[in-house]
Formats: sequence, structure tokens, C-alpha cells
Amino acid sequence: MKHRFNPIYAAVLAAFSTCAYAQEATDTVVKTLGTITVTSGQPTSLPTQIPTTIESITGKQIAETINATDAEDALKYFPSLLVRKRYIGDYDHAVLASRASGTGNSARSMVYADGILLSNLLGNGASFTPRWGMVTPEEIDRVDVLYGPFSAAYPGNSAGAVVDYVTRMPDKFEGHAKVSGFTQNYDLYGTHSTFSGHQESVSLGDRNGAWSWWINASHLDSDGQPIVIVSKTPCGSSCPVGAPTPVTGAVTGKDTKNNPTQILGTTGQTATTQDQGKIKLAYDFSPTLRASYLLGWWQNNTDRMPETYLRDAAGNPVYSGNVSIDGSTYNLKPTDFSATRSDQRHVMQALSLKSNTRGTWDWEVAASLYDYQKDLVRASGTAYPNAAVGGTGTLTDMSGTGWNTFALKGTWRPDGTEGAHIVDFGYQRDAYQLRTSTFNTSDWIAANAGTRSSSFNGDTNLQSLYAQDTWRIAKNWKTTLGGRLEQWQASNGSLSNSNTTVAFNDRNENYFSPKAAIAYQATPQWALKASLGRAIRFPTVSELYQGSLDPTTNILSKNDPNLKPEKSWTSELTAERDLGNGLLRATIFHEDTKDALYSQLNVATNVTNIQNVDHMRTTGLEVAYQANDIAIRGLDLSGSVTFADSKTVRNDNNPASVGKWQPRVPKWRASALASYRPDDRWTYTFGARYSGRQYGQLDNSDVNGFAYTGVSSFFVTDVRVRYRIAKQWTASLGIDNLNNKKYWNFHPYPQRTVLAELKFDLD
Repeated sequence: MKHRFNPIYAAVLAAFSTCAYAQEATDTVVKTLGTITVTSGQPTSLPTQIPTTIESITGKQIAETINATDAEDALKYFPSLLVRKRYIGDYDHAVLASRASGTGNSARSMVYADGILLSNLLGNGASFTPRWGMVTPEEIDRVDVLYGPFSAAYPGNSAGAVVDYVTRMPDKFEGHAKVSGFTQNYDLYGTHSTFSGHQESVSLGDRNGAWSWWINASHLDSDGQPIVIVSKTPCGSSCPVGAPTPVTGAVTGKDTKNNPTQILGTTGQTATTQDQGKIKLAYDFSPTLRASYLLGWWQNNTDRMPETYLRDAAGNPVYSGNVSIDGSTYNLKPTDFSATRSDQRHVMQALSLKSNTRGTWDWEVAASLYDYQKDLVRASGTAYPNAAVGGTGTLTDMSGTGWNTFALKGTWRPDGTEGAHIVDFGYQRDAYQLRTSTFNTSDWIAANAGTRSSSFNGDTNLQSLYAQDTWRIAKNWKTTLGGRLEQWQASNGSLSNSNTTVAFNDRNENYFSPKAAIAYQATPQWALKASLGRAIRFPTVSELYQGSLDPTTNILSKNDPNLKPEKSWTSELTAERDLGNGLLRATIFHEDTKDALYSQLNVATNVTNIQNVDHMRTTGLEVAYQANDIAIRGLDLSGSVTFADSKTVRNDNNPASVGKWQPRVPKWRASALASYRPDDRWTYTFGARYSGRQYGQLDNSDVNGFAYTGVSSFFVTDVRVRYRIAKQWTASLGIDNLNNKKYWNFHPYPQRTVLAELKFDLD
């Protein structure tokens, strides 16, 4: 069933909060007394008062200094952040990690575009990627990142960070066009290939009286490197009956536990074609009241293909059966070298009506809808090379999945100005609907769905009331006190196999999350701040209901519909130094989480599924620096270093993990970006990113991070040169991973990639 707006929402002229108010003046984020005040038109989802650490980057900085092919590239050098982007156009695994949350915890961060939710909170983990494709880099006006759950305006999914993309709305006619190309020479195990692609984008916009509009369209055609490694150990006495075929071409390697293994080939070599379009409209009823509408459309077609390294005596590729390598026998199943095809079409809509008087009262009513109109994934079930032309397989259909949001927001200034008190308050409703069915099919390439293999469905609903009061208690002191009351519901949950459906009981739970912050302007140069907040991260639909039933007994075996929500207390102490030409910040942060949600082995039942880990704790230090015109005019530098001590304190289901590092949270992380503009034509940029040792397993048993499913350390450097050919023309040449580091985050990351672009701007 498709999502529809509730009739009560349709009765209200609503819309998307971010694009809600395009200003003729530049919108700004101002730091005062160690807190942040959003001034001017506030075209973001941010509350007017932000009692926490915030970092920002402008669209101009992105265009000049970052090799940005996808919207997530704008976050590449932010303190403590990491996007697990496996290749250009990675639409289903490019998840966000933050200070105390790894890339396996995507539901602990929130991503918005113009106030519209892009985070995929249907699940938690690598396959629930924010919908980055709904934003193109060239339409970004600014990106703001809030750290930690310290604002009452956001649910507990903000425990790690909140990212808000502010996109452009014009005040006069303008047009933009960009073409770019990229290529990488990839060399790993037995794969030695070049993978390339190209991207095109065009935007038009104008303002005519009370109306303003913006249209953007982009196309991406990208070939990524293989992302899955096929490796085997000898099958010994468990080998199926049949004489093995002697083969050559295997590559000797080691797995994540340093056990010897044979690398036999790859799958998941991705060829993706994506098209994106966006229309934004705004109408000013008066100088202080604006209505906005947004329509976003994203389409993707992807083929993921296998490659075997194995050859028989005649030189023919071998994909299945028993094979003999150096006297040992290995068994290849028909699905070891599988292929998949994806066909997806997603649509996003939003409406808003917003006042902007900057007087005693301001308000906003907003609603949005994200709909998987079409989402099909076909997978081969027979062995290659026969599967290349058809054969049996499966068809997974997620059509009808999506989410919708509704919000009423208000700001009260008792004295009618930005004076002693500013109160932000509101009501929010976020609803998520997951519909996933997998069917057998006689032809994995073209046939319709056959008999059902499995399905899982369910809904969650979060309704919230929040308020926070920012109070200037003295000349140099400011406090923020707030709270968030939440009612969470899970309903319509069911799990099916080929012949049985199990329905789950509905759930209804209530929680309150207090927030507090205090800031002190010690001197004109020094500001000090302390923040404290509680976050409740509720289980997602997928965590509750995506599992399996034993095909013989129909007993539930892989999920737990009674999972508890995560409960975190997070605090930070920050000192900021105004350098005149920049800012130096040091933040000590601490997070204490009960009932953390992780996939693990329960040693008592010998079942691996999503479970509650009793207690995890993280303490760390983040130092960030940014300055312009260092030593010489035109030389800018920004950078950060983060230390995190993040460990499991208690885990009754798997005691071996106690005292071990939290998965995918490194002890050290750092980034730096230096740019030099000798004149108004040239910009030279050098960037560097570092991450220390990480683990993928709670018990830290994956000691070798440089292997498939491992999580490795890395140090990579990037360069970019941008030249303004003429007033309206610019060209750029860049290299990501200049030092050609081979590193991993479960899958292998891209190797050295060269990027070139040509851009035209008419404004």
C-alpha cells in the first residue's frame, strides 16, 4: 500500500522546512556566548537556538576545495565524521559514522535536506543509507552539522549527529551546468581493471515578484570496483560427491582472523545509472509569510556482476562445483558467483507554510513524504555462465516502503526581540512503513514473481512534543533548558516464509528526554560551554521484524520483536578560542548507552541476531581548528583530531566482548584541508584523512582489518586544482586517494581516482 498524507495534514498548507524561506540576504549562523543563533531567514530545519557544537561548510567552499561527486562528499573533512562510500554513486551502503557511533549504527545520526528527512530510519546498518541522491553537490548553499543529542528539537536518532543540507533558492534568474568524468586503476588480488564514469547536471532558477522557483536535473553513469570477495577454505569431508576440477588462478590470502584462505574471485562489480530531478517552488504571501513546495525524483538501474579468477586446464572460467587447488578440494555453490539487477524509482515531496517576523511569535507547519514507488532487486540462483542469459533466481520487491513526517514548530520571544528569552517548541510525527517480499522466479533477469520465499512488514510511529528555553541569565551567561516527550508505537509487524506468516503484537511506549546547556563568555576571545542530553533511539522496523522462520518447524529464529530502545546520556565540555581569522575548539565528550542495539551471537542460545548490549561507554576529546589567510593571503587551513575510548562495559549475552572496543569506532581519527588562492582564478587544495585501527565484531576477534569483512586503518590524501577560465566558466582536476591506499570497511574502498569537471554559471 502506498503512503498517503493523513487528511488532517492535507487540510493545512504545509511544506518542507529547509527550502521554506529563501532570503534575498545571505542567511547566517552566528555564535554568541558559546551557543549558536540561527538568524535571518533560517532556511534550515535547525531550531533558532542550538546549544551544542556545530560545524558548517558553504557551497562555495565545497565547489572550490572538495572533489564532490555525491552530496555526502561535502562531509569528507568534518570533524569526527565518516561516510562509508564504496564507489561514486553508492546508493545502498554509504552510511554515516560519528564520534561514538560507527558505520554499523546509521540510525544514530540524522540527515536532512532543506528540513526534509533523508535518513533511512527503516533500519540500522550499512544497507539503510540516507537518500543522498536527492541532493546534488552544485545545488548546496550550505551544510550544517550538529553534534550530539543536545537539542530538544530532534529525536534520539540525533545521538551522533544531525546533518542539514541547505539548498539554493534564487533571487534573480540564474543557470548552471556541469559535466564531469572520473576513473580509477584498480588492482587487488586477481582484479586488474580500470573503472570509470561520468556525471552531468543542469539547474535553472528565478524569482518573479512573490514567486521563486528552482529546477535541477542530474545524470550519473558510474562503474565501481568489485565490492564482494569470494574466498574459501578446504571443504574436507563435507565436500559434495564428485571429482574436483583442477584449477589455477586462485590467490592465497588471509581472512579477518588471519586464517589462510583462497581468494577465488569477486562479485558486486557495480555499474549504476542514476537520474535525479528536483523542483522547488516558493510563494510569498507577505514579506513575513512564505509557502513552499518541493518534488524530488530519483531513479536507479544497477547491474552487479561476478568475476572468477579460476581457470580449468583448457583456460575456461570456472564458477561452480568442486575444484582442486594445490591438492585441496574447495566447493563452489551456484550462488557464490551471483549477479543482481536493481530497478528503483523513489519520490520525495514536501510542503510548508512559515512565518518569519523575528518578532514575538514565529511558526511553521511542515509535512513531507518519501515513497519507494518502485524498488525491485533481481538475483541469480543458478551458476555462471548459464546465469548470464537467465535461469532461476529471486525477486525482492520493496515497493510501498517509505516514511512521512509532520511538524508544527513555534518560536516565542517574550520581549519581541532576540532578548533574554527565546523559546522553541513544537509537535512532530514521524511514521515509517516497511514492505519487503522475496519471490522465486523462473528467470531472474525478466520473469515475474513466482511463489513467495519470504516477507517481512511492519510500521513504526514516533510522536513528540518538545520545548527548549534559551535564557540569557546575565551579560556573559546563557542557559538552555529543554525536554522532549515521545510516544513510540510499533504495529502491523509480520514475518513470513513460503507457507506461514507470524504476526507480532503491537507495542506502545513513552519516554522523556531532558536537555540542558550553559555557556559563559569568559573573555572576548574565550567561550566555555557544557551540554547534557538524554537520547532514546527506538528499534527500527527492520530490527524488529526482519528475520527468518525455520522452513520445517516455522519457529522464529532470527529476530526479536521485543527489543528495548537504546538509552543514552551524552555530555560535552567545550572551550572555543576566537583567533580573529579563525576558531580553535576543544571538546571533551562522554556517552553512556544502555541496551545498545547490535547484531551478535548469544552464547547461551547459539543464535546470531539483533540484540540489546547491556552497557557501552565512550569518552573522548575532539580538537578542531579553522583559519583563513594563514601567514599569507589566500591560504586557508582547517583540521581536526579526535580521540575516543569506546568500549563494551557489560554484555550478558556475549561476555567475551566486555572490555573490547566498540565496532567501527576508531581510537584516533583526523582530517585536514588546506587551500590556497593566489588570485581570483586559481585554487589549489590538499586534503588528508586518517582513521586508526577498527574492529567489526563486538569481541574484536577480527584482528586483520585488511581483508574482506574487515575494518582497517587508513591514511589517504586528496588534491584538487580549480581554474576560472572566464567569468562564467571554471574547470577542475582532482585526485582522491592520491597515495593509492588499499583499505577496507567490510568492503574495499576505491583506489586512486582521478576526477575532472567543467562548469558553467550564468547569474
